[in-house]
Amino acid sequence: MPYVNNSDVRIHYHTEGAGPDLVLQHGLTNSMENWYVYGFVEELKKNYRLILIDARGHGKSDKPHDPNQYDLQLRVSDVIAVMNALDVEKANYMGYSMGGRIGFGLIMYEMDRFNSLIIGGMSADTPNTDIPPEERIKVLKLGMENYVADAEVKECPMEPLRRERLLDNDAEALIAATVAPRGTDGVETLLPDVHIPCLFYCGDQDGYFEAARKSAELIPTAMFVDIPGLNHGQVARASEEVIPHVTRFLENASH
Repeated sequence: MPYVNNSDVRIHYHTEGAGPDLVLQHGLTNSMENWYVYGFVEELKKNYRLILIDARGHGKSDKPHDPNQYDLQLRVSDVIAVMNALDVEKANYMGYSMGGRIGFGLIMYEMDRFNSLIIGGMSADTPNTDIPPEERIKVLKLGMENYVADAEVKECPMEPLRRERLLDNDAEALIAATVAPRGTDGVETLLPDVHIPCLFYCGDQDGYFEAARKSAELIPTAMFVDIPGLNHGQVARASEEVIPHVTRFLENASH
């Protein structure tokens, strides 16, 4: 089980497939398992070496309870530490939700290490419009059982394995990750100078939708894809709708 130690926090990662390197970074409350469960790994590993990372506070990575340990630059450095451990000089990057915010962090701090960026369900400087941070924290303080029950009331009953994966989270670590400074303030001013290929995708029922589209419009090399009828959580699981856009984009980006 491979780990890299970054500033005394162990980051768990895994690789699948062969070909050009593609980093996959999940969203808050999830882990690399989501990419497997919803079919992303099975399809994308056919043409790419996937570098899957459990973000700090998630999965099998360490879960500090100090909000300062979730500074955006630290999260970016976790990605770079994994790439360095694998002797990867440059890679493609795909991040969803929190992983998308880390993608904006790459623009701020490590743009020269990436050939292309794919950002799903996220915009440059917009706070969470689906679940406000203070509401998420209030629910998390009551524990993961309460968090899952609340999510099921707002959405619908979850399939058992998804419920089990959510319950596996550390509520205190998620609170720390949520209250940490957003860290992307000012990134919008950098977007017009981004010249690597970028793909943004977002469900048109997602609270981030308009701001994500605006972020894409600020990048000269970006394209924006809307996923009709789906909200933020649904798009994270919608590999059949998302993967064709991703594979087409990566094929074009490599030429």
